[in-house]
Amino acid sequence: MGCIHKSFLDNGIRVVIEEMEGVRSVSIGIWIKRGSAHEPPERRGISHFLEHLLFKGTRRRTALDIARDIESVGGVLNAFTSREYTCFYAKVLAKDAGLAVDILSDILINSTFRAKEIEKERFVVLQEISMVEDTPDDLIHDLLMERLWKGHPAGRAVLGTKQSVAAIRRKDVLAYFKNHYTPENMIITVAGDIEHKNMIKLFEESFTRLDRRGIRKRTSRPRASRVVKVVRRPLEQVHLCMGVPAPSLIHPHRYRVHMLNTMLGGGMSSRLFQEVREKRGLAYAIYSYLNLMRCAGSLVVYAGTSKEEVGDVVRLTLKEYERLKKRVGTAELRVAREQLKGGILLGLESTENRMTKLARDEIYFNRTVPVEEIMAAIDSIKARDVRETAEELLDTDTLTVVAIGDVEEEKLLKHLN
Repeated sequence: MGCIHKSFLDNGIRVVIEEMEGVRSVSIGIWIKRGSAHEPPERRGISHFLEHLLFKGTRRRTALDIARDIESVGGVLNAFTSREYTCFYAKVLAKDAGLAVDILSDILINSTFRAKEIEKERFVVLQEISMVEDTPDDLIHDLLMERLWKGHPAGRAVLGTKQSVAAIRRKDVLAYFKNHYTPENMIITVAGDIEHKNMIKLFEESFTRLDRRGIRKRTSRPRASRVVKVVRRPLEQVHLCMGVPAPSLIHPHRYRVHMLNTMLGGGMSSRLFQEVREKRGLAYAIYSYLNLMRCAGSLVVYAGTSKEEVGDVVRLTLKEYERLKKRVGTAELRVAREQLKGGILLGLESTENRMTKLARDEIYFNRTVPVEEIMAAIDSIKARDVRETAEELLDTDTLTVVAIGDVEEEKLLKHLN
């Protein structure tokens, strides 16, 4: 990694900058420590809605001006919302860093939230929700989280619902922006071919105008629910998600969970892919993934299969759960370890991924976690650690299962009991 500097602007905004040699670009991220898990129930989706609205015009720029200014230098400007944070980022050639900072500060400080633009973008967001509802292999993941963390903000879909988004008024947007887009909730991270002192000067000139104080918000720890839910639809495939609670993103044993996930369904050499797809041909897509937050985590298996084979897919998945508790081979552990390490190291070759790592480290650990520390933690994992983690997590008593398709709930229950 390059030379990393951590500073604070006069208004308290945290800035972390990594100077990288041998690249031409710079990636700049403005991170707001607010997402869908922090929203009041009656304002579900407001974080994501606000993310959209910040691109719709400022006192200095129209929406077209924003797009044209960044694209005129070949740059990229975008944003995304998660359950625990929202990010606005730009990637440009290093010589255009000043323009990127100017645009980012403009949308985050000077956005006008005109009523006409709010109504236009509301329709866009409602169409985005409809698109997810029409895409079962996207929708299934939101349905699983909603059932797994039933009644808790962590289980809410980031987009909100059509009803909640339709009910959001301009005054709600303004209040949420004023109370949450504040210096204490903001982190700026930068990675690329830049000098720390020059970037700090740009941020001091643009972001120190932001000096309001906001509302503190904490998220409680959710409790998992054991649910089996089928959404009946006349589809050719059955889309299946099986999820169990997992340690949070900041848990000391988080790398053991990553190793377990890699072995279970983290790639083409994983147990599920080999057993369900390669050996038996029961599914085109089958994989596992982690959904980790500060307050909670989950390990999820997804599969797309036919209604005739869904029972076998459930049975084989549970069989792999049990096998992981009993045996982890030396060769398998070595492959998973190198796969995990290689994925991390290869990802850090891009400025945007390094910028993202800086932010996530600050959000969750209040420090930059050295890559060497991560590699050492992964190397220290033994086969018994994976087996013990599997024993702790892969428990059918805490398993939540959601399916979309032409399948009966009783059929799934039969294979789970």
